Amino acid sequence: MEITFTPLTEADIETLTPIMTRSFDDDSLRYTGEPGGPPGYNDGSFLRGWGLHKEATSFRVDVDSRPAGAVILWLHENQEHFLGCMFLDPDYIGKGIGTRVWKMIEERYPDTRVWSTETPLRSTGNLVFYINKCGFHATEIVFPEDMPDGSVNFRKEMRG
Repeated sequence: MEITFTPLTEADIETLTPIMTRSFDDDSLRYTGEPGGPPGYNDGSFLRGWGLHKEATSFRVDVDSRPAGAVILWLHENQEHFLGCMFLDPDYIGKGIGTRVWKMIEERYPDTRVWSTETPLRSTGNLVFYINKCGFHATEIVFPEDMPDGSVNFRKEMRG
């Protein structure tokens, strides 16, 4: 499967919103039994607000020339970058696509010193993905007593 990145534009919002909705709902249903995601995940406002933010670097992810998801990055002058969001259509989960997307991000930004990100505590699949597939280390559990709202912060040192 060929994976490509295309800079995110307003024209992508209509196509990506149903994909984002399926992705977040699939994850939420798996761990809570209810659909859900961050505010605006299912109406396009999340992607408009964060994906099209003037300081974000965002890409539509295509698999075999078909939109399959997106990534939103926050790149900083000190080379300590933040993965704000990465999602794929559930049809691509478990097929190595997410791992390949992450490796492509790392290759695209070879001068990065540190990557960081976060994910909901309840999303054990994401925890496994970031630690076992991408090489991140958990650095903090925020609100561990509150599974629905708790989160895990991650960090990955890229070079000394």
